[in-house]
Amino acid sequence: MTHETLDLTQGVPFSSLRDGESLLGHVGKKEVIVVRRGDEVFALGALCTHYHGNLADGLVVGDTVRCPLHHACFSLRTGAVLRAPALDPIACWRVERADGKIFVREKLSAPQRATSASRGPESVVIVGGGAAGLAAAVTLRREGFEHPITIVSADDSAPYDRPNLSKDYLAGNAPDEWMPLRPAAFYADNHIDLMLNTRATRLDVLRRQLTLADGRQISFGALLLATGAEPVQIPIPGAAPGSVCYLRTFADCRALIQKAAQAKRVVILGASFIALETAASLRARGIEVHVVGREQLPLERVLGPQLGQFVKQLHESKGVTFHMGATISGVEGRTVNLSNGTRLEADFVIAGVGVRPILDLAEQAGLTSDKALSVNERLQTRAPGIYAAGDIAQFPDPVSRTPIRVEHWVVAERHGEVAARNMLGAGEAFAAAPFFWSQHYDVAINYTGHVGTWDDIEVSGDVAARDCAVRYRKGGRTLAIATMSRERLNLEVEVALESSE
Repeated sequence: MTHETLDLTQGVPFSSLRDGESLLGHVGKKEVIVVRRGDEVFALGALCTHYHGNLADGLVVGDTVRCPLHHACFSLRTGAVLRAPALDPIACWRVERADGKIFVREKLSAPQRATSASRGPESVVIVGGGAAGLAAAVTLRREGFEHPITIVSADDSAPYDRPNLSKDYLAGNAPDEWMPLRPAAFYADNHIDLMLNTRATRLDVLRRQLTLADGRQISFGALLLATGAEPVQIPIPGAAPGSVCYLRTFADCRALIQKAAQAKRVVILGASFIALETAASLRARGIEVHVVGREQLPLERVLGPQLGQFVKQLHESKGVTFHMGATISGVEGRTVNLSNGTRLEADFVIAGVGVRPILDLAEQAGLTSDKALSVNERLQTRAPGIYAAGDIAQFPDPVSRTPIRVEHWVVAERHGEVAARNMLGAGEAFAAAPFFWSQHYDVAINYTGHVGTWDDIEVSGDVAARDCAVRYRKGGRTLAIATMSRERLNLEVEVALESSE
């Protein structure tokens, strides 16, 4: 696709626009794309409102465009955001057709927000101030819901960009002001009661009442359980209190940055995505990093041996030392003892061995079975008016049609959006293929789909050159894909997965 800096106010030949393709240009100082769908042409802001991905490199699907970076989706007609991770719409411009040309004129006013006072419950309470909780609240207001919304969050910070904790923020490349997903005034302006440092301890399903740790009770018309997950804590013999760190919250990350300021060497237990992203961020701070993992290759269980080996070599090229096939057997002062006999000196240890869903409230309310909180395709629990989203929800995978639970930021946000619309009577099935991205230094890996185990892996392109696609197949079907430098292909597979029968 050619990215020309065209002055779109001067006109573009209609015949030069291919159906379903976008053309990048500008209107004044604003970058704008024009997109043709049949005989219609739309003009929209060129940058995604999430991380400013260039929509000219994205994929047009029906009357929508999907961002190549992290798969946000926008309406071509209105600029409305239809899918997270973007939470804000993009601007639209008026298009005029004359003398065989397309002219982009003035920017259009944002559409008026619909009102739906007669639809939906009398109030909505959201337990959890993470990705799913905020997305639900934003969606409810965007859809015109005018009744009370309360977010009960155990966190001490307003909803923030959690994926950035192990990436740019920890590396020192993102300032504090980038982290909140919404400015402080947003909650008051939108009449959302955000209760921080607040834990819900009891849920009465029949009375539709939530009890807080301080004894207060909140009644609700509809409830969203979005309590998220917490790090699995590994007991390490000899480790002093506070000497083993975890990374889940904004407070965790700030504490880690403070400790890192005085550190020269760190041992990371676990070779998960979060653990390795943390390793990359600490290397950016000049800290020596040793990674200890039980498996033989990092990320092999999720990405397979080809990408697992690539990720290991990438980190090694940046100075990370791996101790695979081992674990920490104990700590003596500053000495970390490994199960294979290796002894490492370290300023502190970071544990990144996974998370567990926070199901206490759901279990107390009798909503779980076999330690799982199952929901239907509309994200409803077994109790009327109560929905679940994000890390805690076991939902029907739209691709494999089997119950799955995934711990992806984007999935949690999309869960929140769909649950919110269903509270208003939409009757919408969750249909998005799971998606996540992982950043390691200057290399991004995009993963779409879900597969626990696979029959075979098909690699195309050059893994070492960071230009490849890895397809994970089972029963003759591609159920997931991981790509480097092939963002558009990743989007095309996403569409194929969502439309598969």
